[in-house]
Amino acid sequence: MKSITIKGSQRESVGKVATKALRNAGQVPCVLYGGDKPVHFSAEELAFKKLVYTPNVYTATIEVEGATYAAILQDIQFHPVTDRILHVDFYQLFDDKEITMNIPVKLTGTSPGVLNGGSLRFTNRKLRVKALPANLPDFISADISSLKIGSKLLLSSLFNEDYTFMHPDNTVVVQVRTSRNATAEDDTEEAETAEGAEAAAPAAE
Repeated sequence: MKSITIKGSQRESVGKVATKALRNAGQVPCVLYGGDKPVHFSAEELAFKKLVYTPNVYTATIEVEGATYAAILQDIQFHPVTDRILHVDFYQLFDDKEITMNIPVKLTGTSPGVLNGGSLRFTNRKLRVKALPANLPDFISADISSLKIGSKLLLSSLFNEDYTFMHPDNTVVVQVRTSRNATAEDDTEEAETAEGAEAAAPAAE
């Protein structure tokens, strides 16, 4: 998984007054959990742009006072009016410890059901997986090229030995449902098939 580097400064004080002063200076108060003790630091608000305002998922490489930590975004607080970032919590990653994350699903291929007028329902755009940090994917690929009208792509078909899905195997990821246009086209195809069979019958005799 791709990583974004965030350079921060150690926070000497974590009180409300110090926190407010940081925000006024364009800094975001942050805490890194998961290690021996929490690491309190601050970073420029612009440093979080690629990490927060994106549909993609990234890990974070946090650099604070000469120390480097691998982490994931755990929680983020926004101002209710301005939507400015108020506070960010990170969780430290370790190479030998599995982590759980929501990973986006990327559809590949073309569904014949959609081409015939069916409606594509993308019900699970993100899936929760558990894996070692090195095995976390940037996205999960879901091939829909075999989906006809009425077909469903279940989670069980996306099995990957590098990570474990934290959902039931029968979870529907994407499906193609019928529509008025699809029904009319299906009836036409059935009628044409029947006519073809009747025309072929005398010739066979």
